Amino acid sequence: MTLSSFDRVTLAGWDAVETAARIRSNEVTAAEVVEAAIARAEEARDLGGVVEPCYERARVNGASPDGAPWLGVPTFVKDVARVAGVATTWGSLGSGRYVSKRSDPFVRSFERLGVVVLGKSATSELGLMPATEPLARPPCRNPWDVSRSSGGSSGGAACLVSAGVVPVAHGMDGGGSIRIPAACCGLVGFKPSRFRLDAMGSSTLPVNVVTDGILSRSVRDTVAFYVGLESQRRPRRVPAVATSESQLRQPLRMAVFVEAPARTPVDAEVRDAVLAAARLCQTLGHTVDPIPCPFDGGVTDDFLRYWGFLAWAQLKTARLALHWHFDRSKLEPWSRGLAATFARAKLRTIAAIWRLRRFSRAFATVTNRYDVLVFPTLAEPAPPLGALAGNRPFATTFERVRSYAAAFTPLANISGAPAISLPMGRTATGLPIGVQFAAAHGHDRMLLDLALALEAAQPWEPIAPRERWLALAASASP
Repeated sequence: MTLSSFDRVTLAGWDAVETAARIRSNEVTAAEVVEAAIARAEEARDLGGVVEPCYERARVNGASPDGAPWLGVPTFVKDVARVAGVATTWGSLGSGRYVSKRSDPFVRSFERLGVVVLGKSATSELGLMPATEPLARPPCRNPWDVSRSSGGSSGGAACLVSAGVVPVAHGMDGGGSIRIPAACCGLVGFKPSRFRLDAMGSSTLPVNVVTDGILSRSVRDTVAFYVGLESQRRPRRVPAVATSESQLRQPLRMAVFVEAPARTPVDAEVRDAVLAAARLCQTLGHTVDPIPCPFDGGVTDDFLRYWGFLAWAQLKTARLALHWHFDRSKLEPWSRGLAATFARAKLRTIAAIWRLRRFSRAFATVTNRYDVLVFPTLAEPAPPLGALAGNRPFATTFERVRSYAAAFTPLANISGAPAISLPMGRTATGLPIGVQFAAAHGHDRMLLDLALALEAAQPWEPIAPRERWLALAASASP
């Protein structure tokens, strides 16, 4: 059977596991899958998810089978990671067009799974903003509503997976940058335990918060991704995800809360979706206790101070860590303002880092009582484009980020715990709502097994209907 038997829209409905299986069974070739994905990427170009295509490179790589588990699965790499021979911009006007001769370690491991990289996906400048609207290019649009944000900083990845261009795409998560766009675009976004897939250089930071990962449409793709990576190298400091037995104990002890640590407002539809997810867990046999938010609001402010330090460090070392010709004078107001928050209060940030390093104890105290915590991914659904643009006044944007994106997701980054956002709700207008599930450090497989059970009990629609974006993306404006 050849591509003539499957139109490119049909292929778009396959997740990575199914795509690879159909290639192995010779129902379709890897080259045909790649060509169909390139055609879909061109069709969706006005969504702004692709910033640097490398289609000829993909055609060459996609034509050589090597027995890898995800042979021929098309994907994109976030534009903060280097891919050999492909330009990297880090979402910034200051980068120019830097082309590395060597891929980053994660990218090399990713490609050994057999994936075919079609190009770079959009990100906010230096990955510092929970929206993907860098001044360097047009904003990245949400396929469910092109007037809305796709989230960030892995917003391009979420856009391309949600639009059906590719089944999975690379992301990085330092404060929610995988889970935030997953929640905005109705996808699965998993942040693994610390030490499982730490981003390059993250282990040298005062608080190790950044991890690589993927955004996917199905939980089984996320599981298969980590199992595939473990076939290359087993993690040393956390239990393996790859196991023949489910780690899901019955019943789990679960707790649900809908208040943010800083007590910022949470949208009513988000609260309803979280509580509905908790009730679903009860129907699956788990015990779920409603509790107040168990974490003090100071953790949010401490994290934002630390985020300012990370911005400052990136700006100071850009020419060494990124590339020699990086022009800091072209950085966006948000990046400069965030770095300035650290420069103005270095002593406060040092104290904040000390508290953040102790937060894993506070988190463990809660997860000693409960196997899983259920809470919002975001305080509200995807915001309108422009609400978090990089050129808005810094103070205004900072407060929006604090209340919208920093309310919940950083808890897992600071503690090092695993957390997953699942598309468990919809607004009255059809926007996805993400519900977040977190567990104790190292309990990744148990959390993924719970996600598999929830996906089976309440299947979601992972691909935005084409009519929502196909005709509108080219004409819509923020």
